Amino acid sequence: WFSGDAVYMANENERQEYVLNENGIIFVGNAKYIEARGWYYGQFQDHLLNICLTMLDLSLYYRQDAAMDVSRRGDPKYVGRVISSMINGNDNDNGVLLGKWQGSFHSHENPSRWDGSVVILQKWRQDNYKPVQYGQCWVFAGVMCTVLRCLGIPTRLVSNFNSAHDVDRNLSIDKYYDSSGKSLNIGKDSTWDYHVWNESWFIRPDLGTAYNGWQVLDATPQEQSKG
Repeated sequence: WFSGDAVYMANENERQEYVLNENGIIFVGNAKYIEARGWYYGQFQDHLLNICLTMLDLSLYYRQDAAMDVSRRGDPKYVGRVISSMINGNDNDNGVLLGKWQGSFHSHENPSRWDGSVVILQKWRQDNYKPVQYGQCWVFAGVMCTVLRCLGIPTRLVSNFNSAHDVDRNLSIDKYYDSSGKSLNIGKDSTWDYHVWNESWFIRPDLGTAYNGWQVLDATPQEQSKG
């Protein structure tokens, strides 16, 4: 609400939606059958703020250099990056959720059973900050939205269908065939039915005013980023 803040959002309707709204819809499925799933963010529920602050203190960033980490917590760009790392626990950093896309879910919670962030974050705390099992992209995005809104950063979810996963970063999805037209299983690029990530609203003094506004953040553990 303060015009000098890095996360200042001038539009009151957008503040109501992307900061204060505790309920939302996440779109999943495929391009021909899009399903709307209700999700409870619950960013203002009891103890949520303490859980989110503990998340910052458990991060590798804080453990490696506490003074540097704390000094940068007024920068939403930095906080968003720390939180995107901590939402998933696939890199053994006490993250909130463990991702799983294949095999049986019998021993733990099937990702499709989750319908809100609060129970996940509470379970993470109750289990002494061990990753909750299991999450997939929309679950990571839903929990991340809760944490960032709780910390005062306007955040929304984005769903994309027929979502290209370009592993070698050449801006194309490559398929390989031999001289007879047989498909060769040598490329790792793929196209997913859908993918869900987050966008957060803040200015970018490091890039210039043309880049102010919605910034992409993705907590789903796909490949390592900067190690």
